[in-house]
Amino acid sequence: MRIQLAQRTEADDLLGRSPLALLVGMLLDQQIPMEQAFAGPYTISQRLGRDLTAEEVASYDPEAFAALLAEKPAVHRYPSSMAARVQQLAAYLVEHHAGRPERIWTEAADGKDLLRRLQALPGYGKQKAQIFLALLGKQLGVRPPGWREAAGPYGEEGSFRSVADVVDADTLGRVRAAKQESKRAAKAK
Repeated sequence: MRIQLAQRTEADDLLGRSPLALLVGMLLDQQIPMEQAFAGPYTISQRLGRDLTAEEVASYDPEAFAALLAEKPAVHRYPSSMAARVQQLAAYLVEHHAGRPERIWTEAADGKDLLRRLQALPGYGKQKAQIFLALLGKQLGVRPPGWREAAGPYGEEGSFRSVADVVDADTLGRVRAAKQESKRAAKAK
């Protein structure tokens, strides 16, 4: 299965080949459209002139990295704060996983362990970690025992709750519709 979260071929290709890009896209996925968030790693790599590595991002001058994300068009609505978060994530990956993000899931004992490892990432709360775990299971075949249970409602088969369920333009529309309905229901209470 090919990742189609940015809905742009080059950006989605990067997400499919780079675990770091996928983690960064998920980190950026807040307060901006999903496609913009997941295109962010591609935009950053284009501006750097190469694919991202955790070591390079972690060691980049913070002011220069923030300026890189702020270039027009900005990578995120809040480029400075998100640049700091991306660098914190990269530094954590270097320190705890030797700069190899895929070790988070390849070395996980089971779904609970994978969720714990994801929640330990800077910028990843429980919901973001569960969504990413569901994305790994549903789209990348990363399915340690108990992964669906650890992913909570995002792991449910046939659901359209999150980026984990977006595989094309149609499913993107279905996820958006489900989110809008959920917001309407919350307001009605």
